[in-house]
Amino acid sequence: MSLSRIALSSGRSIELTELRMSSTYGGMLEGYPCKPINDMKVRSLQRQAERAFPSAPVHLVSPSREYPDRAAGVFGPVEVLPAVACIGAFRSTAVTVELDPVLHRSALTVIWFQTGLDVPSGKDADLVLRGIRWEELAQDHEL
Repeated sequence: MSLSRIALSSGRSIELTELRMSSTYGGMLEGYPCKPINDMKVRSLQRQAERAFPSAPVHLVSPSREYPDRAAGVFGPVEVLPAVACIGAFRSTAVTVELDPVLHRSALTVIWFQTGLDVPSGKDADLVLRGIRWEELAQDHEL
């Protein structure tokens, strides 16, 4: 059973089968959001996704970055990512049309950031998610 379905801009329908959400800056005890910290957080999410879903390729949707305060601290200016970090496992029909549609599916693990706790769904999903190039990024596998 899927958590939701997303209609990609290409017309393909993909299913969200697992979703992990966390506070982008949860547990940050000292310092402030800045480029070095954010880059570390993104790399950490990529490693988590690769370990959690080793049989599917991982794709990072580049997060938006805001600069609310141009004053530079020790680590550079304040740079803020959206509040919620997400790792989602998606599946769809096989990318390779020659494969048996009963026996094959495609899969992709996606990392993205969003402002709220909404589960992406349908045509209301963020345009960045809907624009995923599934045919280039996903990998086919046999059931």
